[in-house]
Amino acid sequence: MTRPVVLIAEELSPAALEALAPDFEIRYCNGADRSDLLAQLTEVDALLVRSATTVDAEVIGAAPRLKVIARAGVGLDNVDVRAATAAGVMVVNAPTSTVVSAAELAVGLLLAAARAIVPANIALKRGEWQRSRYTGSEVYDKTVGVLGLGRIGVLVAQRLAAFGMHVLAYDPYVQPGRAAQMGVRLVSLDDLLAESDFISVHLPRTPETLGLIGDAQLHKVKPSVIIVNAARGGIVDEAALYDALCEGRVAGAGLDVYTTEPCTDSPLFALDTVVATPHLGANTEEAQEKAGVAVARSVRLALAGELVPDAVNVQGGVIAEDVRPGIPLTEKLGRIFTVLAGGIAQQLDVEVRGEITQHDVTVLELAALKGVFCDVVEEQVSYVNAPLLAVERGLEVRLVTESECPDHRNLITLRGIRGDGTAVSVSGTLVGIAQRDRLVEVDGFDIEIEPTEHLAFVTYEDRPGMVAAVGTVLGDAQINIAGMQVSRDRRGGQAMVAMAVDSAIPPRIAEQVRAAMAASAVHVVDLVSS
Repeated sequence: MTRPVVLIAEELSPAALEALAPDFEIRYCNGADRSDLLAQLTEVDALLVRSATTVDAEVIGAAPRLKVIARAGVGLDNVDVRAATAAGVMVVNAPTSTVVSAAELAVGLLLAAARAIVPANIALKRGEWQRSRYTGSEVYDKTVGVLGLGRIGVLVAQRLAAFGMHVLAYDPYVQPGRAAQMGVRLVSLDDLLAESDFISVHLPRTPETLGLIGDAQLHKVKPSVIIVNAARGGIVDEAALYDALCEGRVAGAGLDVYTTEPCTDSPLFALDTVVATPHLGANTEEAQEKAGVAVARSVRLALAGELVPDAVNVQGGVIAEDVRPGIPLTEKLGRIFTVLAGGIAQQLDVEVRGEITQHDVTVLELAALKGVFCDVVEEQVSYVNAPLLAVERGLEVRLVTESECPDHRNLITLRGIRGDGTAVSVSGTLVGIAQRDRLVEVDGFDIEIEPTEHLAFVTYEDRPGMVAAVGTVLGDAQINIAGMQVSRDRRGGQAMVAMAVDSAIPPRIAEQVRAAMAASAVHVVDLVSS
């Protein structure tokens, strides 16, 4: 059996490689070398990068087998998530792997700037003993303003509080009560600028945060303030910061990130009051090992067809163990639903009933959509792009949950409207200790049959001899019936025969069945792995 190909475009920790081996074929390239990267992508199932590899639409388009892009780190500035989503490619990162390292670096930059550690170190190594020149300031009993109370911002606030600092924070998405539990006072941005002796930035780079600390804001701060940015370049306007430092409106700065990287030539670097590092926030052995191992595990899940908790472009989150067996069943229901509907329906309700509704069942909506589209669109369908396909094709989707389920422990029903306005539905459940798939309703008819690889559903007028008729046609075609059930709405009314067969039923044989039974509908479903 051919092993999935994993392309590693940048150096990862030995622990990450160990987490991948031996189940994958590991290949390497220089992700910073565009031509080398593009040349390697043809047979790649997973691409692992750090920050030096740009993964844009061209890269994604050059990898027809690509299923997952894994960024061994927190940020995704170098990955075109929109293009990946459109192509059905999962994007994962390691959101918690580097938070401690990044927080510690921010604290280190703050202390280094407060005590003039870097210029004093350089001067001493030049043979200069200048104690009086490098007088710093204590952080004890000072006020620090933390911009952003995400994972890293919280860690920084906790560590600086331990230094005896008063912690303010600006974060419009955090409730005051939560901040108060951490001993942090939430304030407006203007109040934070006016009150803080130190400011530490921990916001993502977005259109809203780009240039958030610009010239106007730097006219509102204390002249003794020290500003630290170890989050993302561009949040602090570097030109405005340089002017403020030169004019004495800001006392110092600690910078690990820059608007354009790599950055080796900035006017800020000439100032003794600036401590600058080359984006070292995640550069610790511990962080790199945690990031590499985390994304390796995510790649394993993604290539196994599982949802990944750290995926950034997939709805849903951690999948409860009680929900997980329903995923493949729901995907099969989606494929059957599309056949019954005669194509893409106008509307789809994914109804989930029973005990599993005590858990998050969002994943079942994704599984249904993946099944609905996988046999009728040309592109690869995944949990990532299935919702996008629904939007593009005008399919209205709704997830309906109900804890009560009188006839089954759990029941999943896909119900919708065909293009001609008629209703279509299919239901399934899981039975026994082994949790085996069962179809229990098709288009309003009560049945119970295992959804094997090859199925057929024939709707006809209830009358004697119909089972014999379908058996004769399929027997003459050497198609063996593995299981069969007949259901009817009333005696002499409409009936359905549901069959599991050992091989696919060709269109001409399906037409013969229709003619032999004077059937109103013959639906043939092939559930061979897509």
